[in-house]
Amino acid sequence: MARKRVGILISGRGSNMASLIDAAQAKDYPAEIALVVSSRPDAKGLEIAKAKGIATAIIDHTKFPSREAFDNALQEKLAAAKIEFLCLAGFMRVLTDHFVKSWHVRILNVHPSLLPDFKGVDTHKRVLEAGVKTHGATVHFVVPELDSGPIVMQAEVPVLAGDDEKRLAARVLQAEHKIYPAALKLLAEDKLIIVGERVIVAT
Repeated sequence: MARKRVGILISGRGSNMASLIDAAQAKDYPAEIALVVSSRPDAKGLEIAKAKGIATAIIDHTKFPSREAFDNALQEKLAAAKIEFLCLAGFMRVLTDHFVKSWHVRILNVHPSLLPDFKGVDTHKRVLEAGVKTHGATVHFVVPELDSGPIVMQAEVPVLAGDDEKRLAARVLQAEHKIYPAALKLLAEDKLIIVGERVIVAT
């Protein structure tokens, strides 16, 4: 069976992007990373992708008069590359509802918390301030409402005595690098079934 063509959207260093690219190098992985698109021309992830032989593109968000114009340019680039699934990896743009709906159940994001807790930004700081004992990462489908799509996979990470934001973030990032490729694999294998707000993995 032909491998699914996946696009990754980035804005920065691209560490989750790199974990997806590395996983997709396995011959039995059901997806290939066909394109990496950055919203910023100086994103370090672009160099990583190029070094690994992945096609890259820059769609500089500062060059567009509106979110709709940016998303239209992005859509054209993805269509030209025949992209079937999308992964957000440190992509610092809020996509329009129209764009998200056009990629319904075909776009994933990884978030540094155990959703639905700690949606939004600064999750590690907020977790430490809240005094919770368990943190983690979530891979979920993207829907118009931020950090609210059906959950595909989660990984728990303990909050340890003496943790600061940097130490905790590094531990969560390691978890992200494990579950994101695993979640994309299930998606590319057509094993994810959404029932209401729940994701069921077909056996």
